[in-house]
Amino acid sequence: MLSSPVAAALARRNVHYGWAVVGVTFLTMLVSAGAVGAPGVLLLPLQREFGWSTADISIALAIRLLLFGLMGPFAAALINRYGVKRMVLSSLTLVSGGLLLSLAMREVWQLILLWGFVVGFGTGLTAMVLGATVATRWFSRRRGLVVGLLTASSATGQLVFMPLLSMLTEQMGWRVALALLCGLLWVAALAVLALMRDRPSDLGLAAYGEEGAATAPPPPAGSVVAAALGALRDASKTRVFWVLFATFFVCGASTNGLIQTHLIPLCVDFGVPEVRAAGLLALMGVFDFVGTVASGWLSDRYDNRWLLFWYYGLRGLSLLFLPYSDFTLYGLSLFAVFYGLDWIATVPPTVRLTAERFGRERANLVFGWVFAGHQIGAACAAFGAGYARSTLDSYLPAFFIAGLLCLGAALLVPTLGRAPAAKPVPAT
Repeated sequence: MLSSPVAAALARRNVHYGWAVVGVTFLTMLVSAGAVGAPGVLLLPLQREFGWSTADISIALAIRLLLFGLMGPFAAALINRYGVKRMVLSSLTLVSGGLLLSLAMREVWQLILLWGFVVGFGTGLTAMVLGATVATRWFSRRRGLVVGLLTASSATGQLVFMPLLSMLTEQMGWRVALALLCGLLWVAALAVLALMRDRPSDLGLAAYGEEGAATAPPPPAGSVVAAALGALRDASKTRVFWVLFATFFVCGASTNGLIQTHLIPLCVDFGVPEVRAAGLLALMGVFDFVGTVASGWLSDRYDNRWLLFWYYGLRGLSLLFLPYSDFTLYGLSLFAVFYGLDWIATVPPTVRLTAERFGRERANLVFGWVFAGHQIGAACAAFGAGYARSTLDSYLPAFFIAGLLCLGAALLVPTLGRAPAAKPVPAT
């Protein structure tokens, strides 16, 4: 018996309610990603208004990225205990509150507190584990495709919002751009209130691709911290975890920490206007959507190790090419298309490998720790590239290092082997 009018209406059309949950999650991750990516657009306006150095601002950005990742496994444990809906609403409330308060900031410590700690903690309450949780709970078939769609929403949101925020900042000021972002966060919160459900069993449904009604597992025993740390304890005994952690560290360093945060200032250094540079990120976002959804489709059909080999290898080559593009319209457009297709296509194969090796109920917890590696890498690159610019007057060494790291990650992934390196462990 379906307890939701929307679920009943969809059932009459032979549409599983999981797709409605995917739609709400897509919107939430899209808008939240705008909050994560906004500082990349606002770095230069803040420098001009307050006189803060690139290194000072990069401290706040590094803290935000670090918390966004380190909260991942604890966010997964909180979601398992308190439910998806409550945690998503808490996240949206905290992020919008931090952005609203930042409209009145005047000192760099306020930037670090609000954009570093508050927004970092708020976005970290769901982080990338939200998409992994929805995909593994609601879908048995087409899980890779769903992960691809939700991952694409997150990465594309970070990139597509940038030209809009850049245009508003240039014409009306950065505070107007942030106010618009807060409004979109509230729209997403209303959609979550209306449509989000925690599990298929809440509606008497089975996961998509399974038969019969699902039963909800018992509430996890022990504290949230114990659940998160227990997953780390068990996963860290396996080689597969450390390979996924290390390669995702490189993924974060070469995407969120470097390109998302510092590509616009890099282009400005070479005479490219800010709005045009933000447009390049939007172009990446369009091609990223195609590439990441395609990656999800491929991850359901092919060996995920070799998919990651090609993704990291091609990304490394594109980063090594960028300094030789001469920063012409043609060269930058070629980089944007090539890099965009591979922006975050690594996530669907990584999530699928995690679920296969560690089991459905613990997949979000273990992936939370893997994603922590992603954001540690992002934080290192965000600060490191800013420090290089302040001390060496050039971003280029950071781009060369990121390219070489990607090539190293490409060589590391195939060493996993076909056989699972860890048996699924029971949920606690």
